[in-house]
Amino acid sequence: MRSTRSIPSVLGLALSCLADNPIVQTYYTPDPAPMVWKDTLFVYTGHDEDVTVNNFFTMNDWRVYSTTDMVNWTDRGSPLSHKTFNWSGGKAWAAQCIPRDGKFYWYVTAGKGTGSQPAIGVAVSDNPTGPFKDPLGKPLVSQSWDDIDPTVFIDDDGQAYLFWGNPKLYWVKLNKDMTSYSGGVNVTNMTTAQFGTRTKDNAERKTTYEEGPWIFKRKGLYYMVYAAGPLPEPIGYSTSNKPTGPWTYRGEIMSGANTGSFTNHPGIIEYKGKGYFFYHTGKLPGGGGYKRSTAVEEFSFNADGTIPRIGMSDKGPNPVDSLNPFQRVEGETMAFSSGLKTQGNDQSGVYVTSIHNNDWIKLRAVDFGAGGAKSVEASVASAGQGGTIELRLGSQTGRSVGTISVGNTGGATSWKSVTTTVSGATGVQDLYLVFKGSGTGELFNLDWWRFAPNQTESVHPARQAKDPESLVDVYTASGTRLRSNRRREDALRGLDRGVYLVDGKPVAVLGR
Repeated sequence: MRSTRSIPSVLGLALSCLADNPIVQTYYTPDPAPMVWKDTLFVYTGHDEDVTVNNFFTMNDWRVYSTTDMVNWTDRGSPLSHKTFNWSGGKAWAAQCIPRDGKFYWYVTAGKGTGSQPAIGVAVSDNPTGPFKDPLGKPLVSQSWDDIDPTVFIDDDGQAYLFWGNPKLYWVKLNKDMTSYSGGVNVTNMTTAQFGTRTKDNAERKTTYEEGPWIFKRKGLYYMVYAAGPLPEPIGYSTSNKPTGPWTYRGEIMSGANTGSFTNHPGIIEYKGKGYFFYHTGKLPGGGGYKRSTAVEEFSFNADGTIPRIGMSDKGPNPVDSLNPFQRVEGETMAFSSGLKTQGNDQSGVYVTSIHNNDWIKLRAVDFGAGGAKSVEASVASAGQGGTIELRLGSQTGRSVGTISVGNTGGATSWKSVTTTVSGATGVQDLYLVFKGSGTGELFNLDWWRFAPNQTESVHPARQAKDPESLVDVYTASGTRLRSNRRREDALRGLDRGVYLVDGKPVAVLGR
């Protein structure tokens, strides 16, 4: 069900010239918290509702998105809300998730009881996308109105720390179970030497530190990055040789001007050899101080370890990998989109919905290879008259390589696989899925899509791999996973003669 269309289709032509910030357009997604797990970068966000109540933060759940190329983001749904915590009567403010010993710990800000005083809770899962459960049945920290914006860090010696707070910076030493802490709550001495001098001083806030702390360690140096003051919030940072300080103020990373939001929330992480700075803005259509959206910029640390000034961009990062169209791609994987929404349920998972005429999805760096594609398959559902999906290259009005026709399937989640031929999809391209249909109503829903290649590569399993360090996965032609190996020839060695899927592409093994 849609309440408000995040980006009206009439804005499609204007938005197509942008690259891909903010990274999510189907929801407002404040307070980004990135996490790398195996080969995937996840970002955990808040969710500003489309309809703001009482001119204040209206937030009921948290969301998760993932990428392996830094430009195409897959919506992993909302595996956690304030209702997960039976002690909370509302609020779903800033949060951060971290892995440890095969589990994932999501530290959140939620309202305590029926009142509005915030507290910090923790939810635990065996999977980075949930389901998450509250192991305590009570807040982890609940002392005052200062208890917001947790950030968590595990040092090289295994000691974990939790920091939080506005207008002061608090911290505790977490126990190895990650759901309790030893000793009392510590409060950092808020000096200007540690956090800089606020340009508009007041009795309570003399330093630049405001809220939204983010801690990480790099090359033996500890970094405390935070939303600074006065409003609108810039992002500042301090460093230390110890995880709990004392800190040395290092300056401002990002200006608070022109963000379209009076708040901000940083998250810094390194992924595939590059540095990424996450923050939020109010720059989506309809956005603002209570409707904020996650954005990201690529950056490099200075030689001395300091962080450079980082500007906001519409472009965002360059891709660090290509998207393989010959394996199943979830419909909710997008570099940018116009008009539509996503939703999910236990039976169907997350899918694209609220699709209207002229809505579209953009995907970047789609690698069709030299041989190109011969057909495309999509899983769709429609309770009405349906419509079409135009497959275009370069823009939503670019060259058409095929059109998928969608009819009535008997229900909005009665999924049916449809296939059509394509022509001219070769090389690395930006692919647009452009939705067409008559009338002004919703057309159909989209679950996933997958292209088929023009040709099957034939190899002998003993052939030397082109990239011996690449991890390759081998599946049967029907999609059953067989094995993985760093060396392509080792992954294929010993297989019976036949066709297999190697990293999503068909390979005919010729045998010994």
